[in-house]
Amino acid sequence: MRHKLWGLTRRYWFDALIVAGVGLGIAESTIRQNDRGGPQGPLWFDVLAILAVVLPLFVRRRLPFAAPTAVGIAVGASSFVDRSFVHELIPPLAGFAATFLVATVRDRSQALAGLAIGVGVIAVAAHNDPTGGAGNFVFVSIVVAIIWTVGFAIGRKFEEADEARERAARAEREREERARLAVSDERARIARELHDVVGHSVSVMTVQASAVRRLLREHQEKEREALTVVEQTGREALAEMRRMVGVLRRPEEAPALAPQPSLQHLDKLVEHAREAGLPVELRLEGTPKPLPTGVDLTAYRLVQEGLTNALKHAEAQRAEVVVRYRDGYVELAVSDDGRGGGSGDGSGHGIVGMRERVSVYGGELEAGPRPEGGYRLRARLPIA
Repeated sequence: MRHKLWGLTRRYWFDALIVAGVGLGIAESTIRQNDRGGPQGPLWFDVLAILAVVLPLFVRRRLPFAAPTAVGIAVGASSFVDRSFVHELIPPLAGFAATFLVATVRDRSQALAGLAIGVGVIAVAAHNDPTGGAGNFVFVSIVVAIIWTVGFAIGRKFEEADEARERAARAEREREERARLAVSDERARIARELHDVVGHSVSVMTVQASAVRRLLREHQEKEREALTVVEQTGREALAEMRRMVGVLRRPEEAPALAPQPSLQHLDKLVEHAREAGLPVELRLEGTPKPLPTGVDLTAYRLVQEGLTNALKHAEAQRAEVVVRYRDGYVELAVSDDGRGGGSGDGSGHGIVGMRERVSVYGGELEAGPRPEGGYRLRARLPIA
């Protein structure tokens, strides 16, 4: 409740002052009517003039230039009927508030036009005021100029703050879009790789079924029919997979004809990183176990991503790759002494993409700076 009241107060405090100003102005016009130095009336006109001067400030948010301008015009026009109207308290205060508001307008030409209109209104009111003169005109003009300068400076600060918020919001939207594209690209890449992995396996199954069918004897018709169905189903599955995954494959890509890389190829991957100028230490802990093809490929890609980040993005001087085999899972860690990891900027090889790839197999991924400095990419993948 307290926060709600504070929010309403922050938003409508100026409107409350406008309402108070209307009441104070009407009361002053009524009490001081025809007094020496007070409003000269008629009273109904002074009441309408107070309303005309103050009420435009209510629409300052919707009409940031027109509302303050209307205040100035009302003050100047009222001085032709009641020459002492500007001696009341509310017209000068409303004029100062209008000057400040028009100075904060984003359009600088409108802000300057508002200042010119304000000085013109002061000249008209000073000319119509029987007790006015050049001295009053100069003094009030200086005050208005000071108020306008302060408002103009504050308005530029508000403008810079709004632009900064817009840039931050735009950067956040772009970051989310890049993350979404990274996930989408990585999913497509996983689908393509799984197609190649499963395709190799189904091809082997189909070829074996065909070979066994040819070795059957003439009286083994049932077995031959069953193997024929297996062979035909395998070929149809391969054709359907190629059609489905062909939609995801880029024009420059071709189906992989060689087996997908796995942890058995880590030595070559580490050697390539060393040849590129990054000293890498490779450690294997535990007894190596056979991994499902998809998990094996994901583990390899994760190490590849970690070394790529250390080499290209983190400016690392050295890196370490650790592969731990435990009961039911394999853990991989790529650490470096650089300044950061990949950004997952939508290329399909970033941290966002790796997180998506690891989640496909129910694994866990951690990526971030190390307490001792550098960056670590660590994942835990279930073997089953």
